[in-house]
Amino acid sequence: METYGFLERPDGERLAWKRVDGQGPTIVWMGGFMSDMTGTKAQALADWAVAEGRSYVRFDYLGHGQSSGAFVDGTITRWRDDSLAVLDGLTSGDLVLVGSSMGGWLSCLVALVRPERVKAMVLIAPAPDFTEKLMSPEIPPEGWAALEAEGVWMRPSEYGDPYPIRRTLLEDGARWSILGGEPIPLEMPIRILQGGQDPDVPWRHALELAQAVKAEDVVFSLIKDGDHRLSRPQDLARLIATVAEVS
Repeated sequence: METYGFLERPDGERLAWKRVDGQGPTIVWMGGFMSDMTGTKAQALADWAVAEGRSYVRFDYLGHGQSSGAFVDGTITRWRDDSLAVLDGLTSGDLVLVGSSMGGWLSCLVALVRPERVKAMVLIAPAPDFTEKLMSPEIPPEGWAALEAEGVWMRPSEYGDPYPIRRTLLEDGARWSILGGEPIPLEMPIRILQGGQDPDVPWRHALELAQAVKAEDVVFSLIKDGDHRLSRPQDLARLIATVAEVS
């Protein structure tokens, strides 16, 4: 059985969450940019957790899904803090973080703060440093002009209507860069599932993360015909098997 509620933040915002009480380390779903906890992968893991009696938590960041706040006000700093608030307020003991896209970056940032609790990570198309390395290079001149003049650019999307990107998101994201410097001091087992046909996170970007972490128990799985979402039945089966393996 899954319960749900809201976690109050100090500034009055509320984070929506759902939780399955069960055995083993708590599996925590860390969603992607503009995604929410009702997505196909998050729901598949919830169904598995209920069926197998496993402990599981999923939630929405500020401005996402059922949580309060405006998406445009979000930053990596804020969403990282939201994630830590959920871990500290809704879970205890060992954790397995399952991070999708931006959630892969946030999983790494959270694990750096709580390394004693995070026992493993499963990352799906992880997008560390995406604001600086993936998003900024694709902003057209008119986008930079809008960011300079108004502080916000409406970015076109293949998945729906254009959405707002605020200059503060890009500036803040640079503060949390983890690639291109010293080895990342993450030493827990890490599994990465990456689509070879992903238009949003190139597989070489995810591979760079796999090579940058200090951990030795790292497995990088390239699904050659997979897209960014990796939500086909075979992808979901692979995700669940991978989570089961490390937890």
